[in-house]
Amino acid sequence: MRFIIFFLLLSMPAWVMSQEGSSKYEEYILTPEPPQSPQINSTALYGLRPGTPLIYRIPCTGKRPIKFEIEDLPKGILLDEETGIMTGTIKNPGSYTMTLKAKNDHGNFSKEFTLNVGDKLALTPPMGWNSWYTHYDRISDRTMREAADQMIATGMADYGYQYVNIDDCWMMKMKSKDPDVGGKRRDKDGEIIPNKRFPNMKGMADYIHAKGLKAGIYISPGPATCASYEGSYQHEAQDAVTFAEWGFDFLKYDWCSYSKVAGKKSDPDYFIRPYRLMWDELKKQDRDIVLNLCQYGMGNVWEWGGDVGNCWRTTGDLGLEEHKNLPGFYSIGLSNARHAKYAIPGGWNDPDYILIGWVGDAHGMAEGTPTDLAPWEQYSYMSMWSLMAAPLIFSGDMAKLDKFTLNVLCNNEVIEVNQDPLGKQAILHEKTNQQFIMVKPMVDGSLAVGIFNLKDGVQEISIKWDQLQITGNKRVRDLWRQKDLGVFSDHFTTEIQPHGVSMIRIFNE
Repeated sequence: MRFIIFFLLLSMPAWVMSQEGSSKYEEYILTPEPPQSPQINSTALYGLRPGTPLIYRIPCTGKRPIKFEIEDLPKGILLDEETGIMTGTIKNPGSYTMTLKAKNDHGNFSKEFTLNVGDKLALTPPMGWNSWYTHYDRISDRTMREAADQMIATGMADYGYQYVNIDDCWMMKMKSKDPDVGGKRRDKDGEIIPNKRFPNMKGMADYIHAKGLKAGIYISPGPATCASYEGSYQHEAQDAVTFAEWGFDFLKYDWCSYSKVAGKKSDPDYFIRPYRLMWDELKKQDRDIVLNLCQYGMGNVWEWGGDVGNCWRTTGDLGLEEHKNLPGFYSIGLSNARHAKYAIPGGWNDPDYILIGWVGDAHGMAEGTPTDLAPWEQYSYMSMWSLMAAPLIFSGDMAKLDKFTLNVLCNNEVIEVNQDPLGKQAILHEKTNQQFIMVKPMVDGSLAVGIFNLKDGVQEISIKWDQLQITGNKRVRDLWRQKDLGVFSDHFTTEIQPHGVSMIRIFNE
């Protein structure tokens, strides 16, 4: 009887177990609370082009106020000691290594940090939030600003989340009679016109930047976006200038209607042309803009995406993926996993967003509801994305973040796997109908490993060191619970919940 009750709890959507005043969900929270003393959670490596403006908020948990300091701060960079926000420019290419320091009444912390000033951005996978799967065509300036506020207030920014990205529906809409979004789409000089829900795009970006965060925007290379709003076709250079002048730091470039103007598929440049065009225009700007190729894996984009962008979608929309025997993130993630060898610093396979918490139905662009993913499935989701060095872009409702969702999104040891500067994507091992294993080499010589249970029941799974091509005594650490499990000589065995994961890190002893 106890097993039946336990299984029913696992099958319940998150909201059933997270009602105010209920403690049922507490038992599923694995991530420990951060200490009151400072802990810097920045990546070790950050890319910047010469002469372009830097905005970087040092991600740091701990009881505020925290005082920040940087040893060997490069010339041209300033630090706000109270907020930990770095700003400025570096004119000369090179590698600038410094020590970030944080101090409060409970202790201090330091971490090495390197600015690589050159021609590569996104040296680790981008982290942030996107508006699409929550707000769809209801998005507004106010909602974007509130999302930035929530990124700070919830502590997500303290773990490295930094992009606040608007998706479709900020422009004027084709043939719309809605006074908010219908009307002239470009001015007499061809400059794109935001709809009335966005009265001041530069002001919105400035607001996001003032918090030490980054602003992202969206458009299509075609005449229209997927939701039939104005696209960039024949205005690519002009739009690149506009986006830079407004202050955007990220561009999602969505194929959508481009197929209507792309020409013949037999043309070897059919898939790459629009992305190369915008990539070349963005590189001319005096602002760093990360380019996300959203074209659903067409034309084997993983083979050439790194030449014309920083990350590229490898599949269709996760929000439209059918749930068969397993939730859709499994099929999307496993498809993305096949392209591991193409991921490198500055160029990442993108399996779409993290859809947990409150999310809307993509089929009808509906209002958000609590996820129907079981708790262990959500841990598996975040583990897969972290191991695959995927962009960690959350697309749930920032205004309805609960303790459990934040526990999944904000585990610094799990995120460290994603942000590892070696930039290797996990390789898929031992895939069967009942389980699979992902293995990711880390810069310090350790291995991050995800052991996934695909069964509807609890399963005991073992991994042998010879499977991983390692030998000898190894220290194993549980990353979700952030505790050492012991030293093992030739294998490791663990019990895993239905559709759950054991995410571990294996260190040389």
